[in-house]
Amino acid sequence: MLSLREPASAPTGMTFHQMLEKIRYEGAYPTRERAEDVTRAVLAALGRQLTGDERVDLAACLPIEAATVLTDEIPALKPLTGWAFVKDLSTRTGGTLATTRWDAGAVLSVVGQVAGPILLDRILAQLPSGYALLFGRAELTQSA
Repeated sequence: MLSLREPASAPTGMTFHQMLEKIRYEGAYPTRERAEDVTRAVLAALGRQLTGDERVDLAACLPIEAATVLTDEIPALKPLTGWAFVKDLSTRTGGTLATTRWDAGAVLSVVGQVAGPILLDRILAQLPSGYALLFGRAELTQSA
């Protein structure tokens, strides 16, 4: 049973506060509040892209606050490419494309670490091209 005095944590043992501090460090954000705003925006955007078991399994890895942001979004009928994801997020947040790309990379690289390599492989296999770099991985393509 969870104690009401202790923050909920993901199976990896990372609390939401710890996740935000890691994102704050990775993204070089001046405050935890800025890191939290960026994290919530990126997780909501990712929640609009992921479906199925990958969505459920990722939510199970994340701290409850992050999982709620991810799963509160209704998945889009047609997922966006990585670049379209950044452009859509930029439009929704009012940021420039460059800062939005930075924000997405800062958050998704930490999300990928929390998810682990096997789940991240599954997530990247589900999403259209262009997401690997956002998660901090090289995008490998097969030659024709």
